[in-house]
Amino acid sequence: MAGLALLMFPGFGQSGGDNIWDFLNVPVSARSTSLGGQQISIYDEDLNFVYNNPSLLNPSMSNQLSLSYVDYMADIGYAYVSYARSFEKIGNFGVGLHHIDYGKFTEADEYGQILGTFKSVYDYSFNVYYSRPLIDSILYVGGTIKAIGSKYEYWNSFGMALDAAITFRSRNQLFASSLVIRNFGTQFDTYYTGADREALPFQIQLGISQKLEHAPFRISVLGQFLEHPDLLYQTEQDIEESIDPLTGEPREVKWYTNVGENIIRHLVFGLELFPDKNFQVRLGYNYKRRTELGIPDKMGFSGLSWGFGLKIYKFYVDYGRASYHLAGVTNHFTVRVNLNEFARKF
Repeated sequence: MAGLALLMFPGFGQSGGDNIWDFLNVPVSARSTSLGGQQISIYDEDLNFVYNNPSLLNPSMSNQLSLSYVDYMADIGYAYVSYARSFEKIGNFGVGLHHIDYGKFTEADEYGQILGTFKSVYDYSFNVYYSRPLIDSILYVGGTIKAIGSKYEYWNSFGMALDAAITFRSRNQLFASSLVIRNFGTQFDTYYTGADREALPFQIQLGISQKLEHAPFRISVLGQFLEHPDLLYQTEQDIEESIDPLTGEPREVKWYTNVGENIIRHLVFGLELFPDKNFQVRLGYNYKRRTELGIPDKMGFSGLSWGFGLKIYKFYVDYGRASYHLAGVTNHFTVRVNLNEFARKF
């Protein structure tokens, strides 16, 4: 079925395509989306950040329930639900379920004859989170165990992965820094007998965030794909443009041009504004996404994202919108609530 070849998630740019289950690296919440995709160093009460960094799980999230839905490209959609509970002297625990449905596919035989359609095409992961303070109030550690699976009509696969993270938070609670190692694991069951096991989307991330004491905003910077120091690549057009058409000799490229390009491809920037305690505005910029998915002559808003959050009664509602390329804009919706606000005991 030729359609199954398209199941690799669009939006991962040129560094994707060499592993299985790339859906593990998509943002699951509206807030993460609006801040550029993944920010791992914002330490507050938002349970959704735990998906990317388990060391952010803390007692303020205890008894919190969160639901997210993403209207992705084409007829793809995915959802994420999570819950957390803290226990004194034991630590903080959470669970999360991530499910992505790839929509309807046309079924055909090897001769191209249409046989019908099918919809049983999805990936999922069930996550268990744990965290605890290593040094009270300033240093926290956490981990995630993931059970991961796929069902592509007749083909199934299963595997497991681990995340490990550590977060430092300043005593004035304005600065935070986190290191995360994500998706270290293996595929147990392959899609068909005799197939080689495929690699998971392993990634090392480092993030920092700074909230100003006397100004209503916070800046976040994420260093992504740190396990791949060189994110540069050349397309056929790049190769052609690197040759001088008059002399046939390669054009000289300054060493610092490639160094600067490589550094910024590793960085994702996020900005949060807090004009009111019940309302926030968010902006994000992902240069790697922009340069790899944008059309050179018409970049538009590729790589940019934005969103907002507001509190309505006892519910926190977030919206995020990300531009991947001219034909790809995603809409993310998240609702979360702390059940403690409805009853003293649960």
